[in-house]
Amino acid sequence: MTGSDSVRLKTPRGRWIVAATVLGSSLAMLDATVVNVALPDIGRDFGSGVSGLQWTVSAYTLTLASFILLGGALGDRLGRRTVFVWGTIWFAVASVLCGLAPNIEVLVAARLLQGVGAALLTPGSLALISASIHPDDRGAAIGLWSGLGGVASAVGPLLGGWLVDVAGWRSVFLLNIPLAVAVVLVAVKHVPESRDPHAEGKLDLPGAGVVALALGLLTYGFIDASWWVVAAGVLAVGAFVVVELRTSNPLIPPSLFASRVFLAANLVTFAVYAALGGVFFLLILQLQLALDYSPIAAGVATLPITALMLVLSARAGRVAQRIGPRVPMTVGPLVAAAGLLLMLRISPGGAGVEPAGTTGSGAGVRPASTYLVDVLPAVVVFGLGLSILVAPLTGAVLGAVSTDRAGTASGVNNAVARTSQLLAVAALPGLVGIAGADYDQPQTFSDGFHTAMIVCAGLLVVGSLIAAVMVRSPSRKNPTYSCDPSSPALSPREQI
Repeated sequence: MTGSDSVRLKTPRGRWIVAATVLGSSLAMLDATVVNVALPDIGRDFGSGVSGLQWTVSAYTLTLASFILLGGALGDRLGRRTVFVWGTIWFAVASVLCGLAPNIEVLVAARLLQGVGAALLTPGSLALISASIHPDDRGAAIGLWSGLGGVASAVGPLLGGWLVDVAGWRSVFLLNIPLAVAVVLVAVKHVPESRDPHAEGKLDLPGAGVVALALGLLTYGFIDASWWVVAAGVLAVGAFVVVELRTSNPLIPPSLFASRVFLAANLVTFAVYAALGGVFFLLILQLQLALDYSPIAAGVATLPITALMLVLSARAGRVAQRIGPRVPMTVGPLVAAAGLLLMLRISPGGAGVEPAGTTGSGAGVRPASTYLVDVLPAVVVFGLGLSILVAPLTGAVLGAVSTDRAGTASGVNNAVARTSQLLAVAALPGLVGIAGADYDQPQTFSDGFHTAMIVCAGLLVVGSLIAAVMVRSPSRKNPTYSCDPSSPALSPREQI
């Protein structure tokens, strides 16, 4: 679509385009946050061990990480609106299967299907804005998309907790149905179709198949502590690298990694987002299982993280644009690691408790003021670290490549983030001694949680060291770093 054919943001159609893309991306994002709040109830309902909860989260991330780049390529060729709409429909049908699942096995299978739908609709969300909105309004539209999505991110845990308390965990999935219907109706009526006229060659289906196999083997091997399966997964990763080096249209162009900064930024992403995957999976469980928080209280307890990112991420991006990404990418993970060490104070025998004005399931309720002493400082410091880090990290990825490759670079970085989170959720509980029905043993689970927070803090320190050693801030005479809000990068809330 040319500039003369594109839509102005202030027109009704422009607003409908933004509404459709925000609702679509929020579908995938909400499922990644809301489901975590429902995990204890799912485990109790199905009599599932910790591995069942791991698979409930990992199945969705597995197919999303495996096929998100393929979903973007399909949209470029078949039509971004078409793939976005069909991805939304696919996601909705899979959500129905999740909500009606009679056992944990069916739920996991439905989550696998749900991740495929998310992989189809997620890349199209931002691509439709870039392709449809007039260039003069594109930056404002992307800012609106990011801001409204941030609101959805903040509401997600609270909404999920409320739904679990009021209507049960199945309502968390069935909520997607009316939202998906609204997305499809608005997209079909108001969003113009667009394709990439320069997209050519065959899709890298072998690459997508091999990476899905590799991630599936690694996930299964880590969750079941089957190390020969893990070894097979590592070999499959090697096979994926060979496929990408030999194909003419690779999902992950190897030439991107010729840039030292791009390589460094993705190594930092892998380390940091592995830590985030472990924290966001285990923290909600710790609050509910070890401290007897209700689902809604657990959601409220973590809201400061999202609130800080909404308020501070844009400012951190502007600072990084002036001084370069090295300092914030080094300091941010260290601050976040300090927040995780503060989480060692959160334990059944400690002072952790529900925020004021909320109540748990009854047993072991502690004075509300102690939330301010143990839980709040930890999540605030952790949120500050993420606020310092995430926008400069995204900017470093974009600034390391030419403008015409920014979309591909952002997609690769997003896939790296999803993959590291997937592997962390699969591997970390077993490594720290959380297995079986440990969620019925508050002290046992809490001991594992504390070990996991130390491991995750170590991953954040590794990310900081990589940034300090490998990332170089640009000189004033030759600036290469960009954090332009109109760049086609995924926002911090999308990656988190």
